[in-house]
Amino acid sequence: MKALRFRLSGKTGFFKQPDVNTYLYYTYGQIHRVALLGLLGATLGYKGYNEKDREKYPEFYKKLRDLKISVVSEGNNGVFDRKLQAFNNSTAFASNEEGGNLIVKQVWLENPSWLIYILLDNDQSELIKEYILDKKTTFTPYLGTNDHMANISDCEIVDIEKSDENIIDSLFWSDDFKLRLKSKIYKYEENLPFFLEEDTERYIRKKTLASNGEVRKKTDKNVIFEDNDNKLKLVFYSEEGIYET
Repeated sequence: MKALRFRLSGKTGFFKQPDVNTYLYYTYGQIHRVALLGLLGATLGYKGYNEKDREKYPEFYKKLRDLKISVVSEGNNGVFDRKLQAFNNSTAFASNEEGGNLIVKQVWLENPSWLIYILLDNDQSELIKEYILDKKTTFTPYLGTNDHMANISDCEIVDIEKSDENIIDSLFWSDDFKLRLKSKIYKYEENLPFFLEEDTERYIRKKTLASNGEVRKKTDKNVIFEDNDNKLKLVFYSEEGIYET
């Protein structure tokens, strides 16, 4: 199989968690699938959440949700540093605050970086390949919000083959594998958005892991693949869940 591989990085990133209070906004620890589809949709020029007169899903989600994607976190043990940022909001929304000034705080990721893999098996993946390799974009891609410019680099087409290994370098769902806990392993775990609910556009989250521990798959089918170039072990996910062969 062929896949597009590229590095997605930035100085900062902010993937807002919806369950926060008025004054402090937290970020998810990784770029999640919905945010990544939005970034790819911006690259191709697809409409987003603000599209008028649309039915149900945003255009980017309808067109890209079948992409088979693997994400490898390049953070320290899968984790990125975070930093608290404070902003003064003096707009009309802050008029009820003393002095008409509301201080809003956000937690940002610092120097996030991921290797992104997209299997080249449909028209949309081929279109993304064309844009990425030619360094084209319709709208500016961001790591969450427009304070966080995204950098796309090291773009290549790589060969992907089946693997019999029991190690996974990419992010994976806890539902799909049993992690063997031993000493001297790390485990990152977070409930990350994976789907959009059709009618409400609320996030549907899945417990997602990154670990250097051994895993045992919960299916007889092949679900672990290898990048022939750098030997990373990968699993791919689409709207249907984990990709099996």
